[in-house]
Formats: sequence, structure tokens, C-alpha cells
Amino acid sequence: MITFNADEVFEMAEQIERNGAKFYRKAAASAGGAARTVFENLADMEDQHEKTFHEMRQQLTKTERAAVTFDPDSEGALYLQSMADGKVFNLRADPSEKLTGGERPQEVLHTAIGLEKDSIVFYLGLRDIVPDARGRGRLDDIIKEEMGHITLLTGQLAALA
Repeated sequence: MITFNADEVFEMAEQIERNGAKFYRKAAASAGGAARTVFENLADMEDQHEKTFHEMRQQLTKTERAAVTFDPDSEGALYLQSMADGKVFNLRADPSEKLTGGERPQEVLHTAIGLEKDSIVFYLGLRDIVPDARGRGRLDDIIKEEMGHITLLTGQLAALA
């Protein structure tokens, strides 16, 4: 069974936020007016969320950072990268490629809310494979932050209605 520590999970969270920022920047490129500004602001917020997760990661204890398995070739980092890219805001199957430019801003925000919900489910699943001693409780911090993203997106959606 593959297990992760909190450091590895925060690494994934940072990548997911980078992917999210890319999604919003692409959405902004095809939007105009107020919607463009909303998407640019959301991209900036994703940048801030990445920094928040990075700061949270820096606060981890040595035990929470300790490798769970021996990985002399850093294959774990590559695996984590592919997990983050393949689960939420996938860089290989970029959700922004589905944007035709004809979507209403509300449709893009609904998609973004769905992606944020997917990320919460992803982190909830990871909680089962992060041992307590490796920082399982820290995942609650990530999940709480992601829930805040949904609140922000819902607020943006209401503002555009």
C-alpha cells in the first residue's frame, strides 16, 4: 500500500493550486469585461493559495516531513506530480481547452466549483493513506482551505447573477 506524509500532500496541494491558476488565466483570456477581471482575480487567489499551502508546508514537523518509503531515485516526487496533474485542473487534459469562449462566466464558475469539490474529495481520500504520525491532521487544514475556495467562487457566482 502506498502511503504519503503531510509534506507530500502539501506538495500536491501546491501543484493543484498552480494548475488552478492556469485554468483561471485561460478563462480570463477568453472572457471580457467584468468576467475577465473576476477570472484574473481568481487566478491571483490561486497564486495566494499556493503560497498559503507552501507556508503551511514550511510549518510541518520533521516527523510530518519524514519519508514514508525509501525513494533513492525520487520516483515518489514524479508520482505525486502526475497525481496532482491528473486529478484536479489536469495540465495534460486541460479543462480550459473545453472552453470555447462562448461560455457565460457563470458556466465557467460552475465548472470551477465542481473542480474544487473534486479536490476536496481527492484530499479526503488521501487522508486514508497519510498515517497519523506523518501529519494526517494537516489534511484537514487543506480541506478547510479548499472549502473556502468554494465559498469564494459561490460569492463570485452570486455577484455575476
